Parts: sequence; structure tokens; C-alpha cells
Amino acid sequence: MMWVMGSCTRSSDVGWRGLLVVLAGWAYTGSFTMGTGHVELARVQQERWDSAYARRSRLHGAEPSALARWAAGVFGAGGIDDVLELGAGHGRDALFLARQGFSVHATDFSETALDQLRLEAQREGLDDRVTAALHDVRDPLPPADATVNAVFANLLLNMAFSPSELRSLVAEVHRVLCPGGLFVYAVWSTDDPCSRHWQQLEDGLSVRDGLVGRFFDEELVRELAENWNLDELTSYHEGQRVMWRVALSK
Repeated sequence: MMWVMGSCTRSSDVGWRGLLVVLAGWAYTGSFTMGTGHVELARVQQERWDSAYARRSRLHGAEPSALARWAAGVFGAGGIDDVLELGAGHGRDALFLARQGFSVHATDFSETALDQLRLEAQREGLDDRVTAALHDVRDPLPPADATVNAVFANLLLNMAFSPSELRSLVAEVHRVLCPGGLFVYAVWSTDDPCSRHWQQLEDGLSVRDGLVGRFFDEELVRELAENWNLDELTSYHEGQRVMWRVALSK
């Protein structure tokens, strides 16, 4: 469930109330508020990603993200050999990490994307190092307490989560990590010039071309790092995007 790094184009002028019409072409006319509205929003976004992966395999390309390349060094230096990836999409980063010798358990809420990941892992002979499971991170993470050495998430936290869903997700990652375990993630920064072309919604969310997400300022990154050791907080560029690279340890 990763974002495509496309160009900065201006979305049509869309209000939060009519958002579902833009997302799925539904004849939605009622008020759209947080709460049950987020349930509908999550479902529509899931359907949209499934359709996008079905239309185009390797939607995000075959090359790994800059975060995955950096994380491989961090995980290796920390003696970590197994990684839980959240929002793996079609697996460009999961497969890269597996090629580096890591065992990767990849999750996403798009079965279409995961099918592509599994097929590619088989083609490369990596299916002994890569497993994939359907999971929506709005639900509790499957692992038991303190059983995971590292969690990796490239752009997942940018998705259409409410503030409470974000806090719950980060708390779940903290729960499943072993003491000293690492959580490495990347998000779009509010310094990204593309952010001004997104239509602002409620609760800090924005929409462009039917995609709903959140740009992070430093304050939000630090807020989510409460109860963690903040080992890395670096602004960097990838393509046209300005990003935050974050590493937290338990």
C-alpha cells in the first residue's frame, strides 16, 4: 500500500463531503465525518489500490525505495535477520531485503498486490525468505507481544489514517517489537512542494486524484515517537518528494 511517486498535478476542487464521489464515483450525498466516515474511506481506498494493482503490475517499479536501501544497512549492523513489512504493496522492498539475506514477512491490505509479490518471490527463488499475508493495519497486528525484531514501513503512515488510527498503529508496532527492536519508516514531509497541490480535508488529511493521505511535519513525527528512542529523523529527497526518514527503537 505504497504511494506512486508521480508528478505534482493539481487536483480538482473537492470538498470533504463529496470525497467518496471522487474516490469511487458513488452517488454520495450525506455528510462525511470522522468515525464511520473513516470506515467508508478505508474501504474505498482499499478498492482503489486493488484496482490500480490489477491494472498495472509493478505499479511502483522494480527498484527498491531509498528507505529500503538505508534500512538494510541499519538492520544488518544491528544483527537483525527478520523483518515485518507493513504496507508492502507488490513487494519491491520486501524482495530487495530478501535478496540481502533477510527473512521478510510482508503484509498489505491488497490481495492483488500480495499475489504479485508471491509470484515474483517464486520466480526469483525467494519464497523461502518471503511470506505474505493480507492485513489492514487499522486492526491489531498479528504477532504476539515482543516477538518481532524489526518493522519496516515505506510511506504506509502517509495513508488515510485518522490521528487516533496513527497513534494506535504506532502503539501496535511498539507492542510487537522485542526490547531494542527497530521501527524504520518514511513519510512525506509538509516541506514537499507537491503538498500545496493537494486539497485539504479534515484532521490533517488531503486528497489528490482520488488518493487520500497525510503530510507530516516534524512535530507530528516527534509526537509519534513518544515512548520510543528516536534514533533517526532526517529530511531527504526521493524523486520529486521531500521525505522524512525515521528510525525508532524500543
